[in-house]
Amino acid sequence: MVVSQVTVTGMVLTAMPIGEYDKRLVILTKERGKITAFAKGARRQNSALLACSQPFTFGEFTVYEGKSSYNMVAANVHNYFVELREDLERIYYGFYFCEFCEYFTKENMDGTDVLKLLYQSLRALTRKTIPLELIRYVFELKLMTINGEAPQVFECVKCKTEDAYYFSSISGGLVCDTCRRTCSDIIRVSGSTIYTMQYIVTSSIEKLYTFTVADEVLKELRNCIKRYIKCYVDKEFKSLEVLEKL
Repeated sequence: MVVSQVTVTGMVLTAMPIGEYDKRLVILTKERGKITAFAKGARRQNSALLACSQPFTFGEFTVYEGKSSYNMVAANVHNYFVELREDLERIYYGFYFCEFCEYFTKENMDGTDVLKLLYQSLRALTRKTIPLELIRYVFELKLMTINGEAPQVFECVKCKTEDAYYFSSISGGLVCDTCRRTCSDIIRVSGSTIYTMQYIVTSSIEKLYTFTVADEVLKELRNCIKRYIKCYVDKEFKSLEVLEKL
């Protein structure tokens, strides 16, 4: 029986030991979305798959398809993001980003934009020019935007007026002064915070990590995005629990 091989571009999101020497990998790929691949013998010290079967490994993976998963044959690695492993806080931000991507992605979807966002976000973590907390909120909001689940940040979600300076997670975004009376979870947000969210939602991924914000704007972003995720993301992320204890 002839087994056909395919080469996909992607990043390892998670790696789990299986048996005595193997690993089970979850890889986010551009061509096939999130896939599961087994790297046989990857835990042996002399294995050619040892280095490429770690989280954050980005490159081209040659695999062949089985009944319910893939098997890795070889990899051409472009980036290991080794800088993340030198800082406990940064590596857990990286783990959280990977876990968030794993939650939002599926097999046989176009993974191009999510993969690009993950790659650029990990690069931002290594550059140390933007606050880690800001990188997190940019990443979260942009990923929800790619997935079609972003809040409405351009007008009141209820009456469509653009004069809206309150945020309601339950309502799904901005509400105006009149409509806020029907909401139980509103928080006041500044024009700068609204502009920041609009920029994140509309900008290309390449331009996302090119700015910083004032402390007050960062605080408002935190309040808006954390509440929004709590309202619409039905999962507790283990890496985030560790991260918030650091």
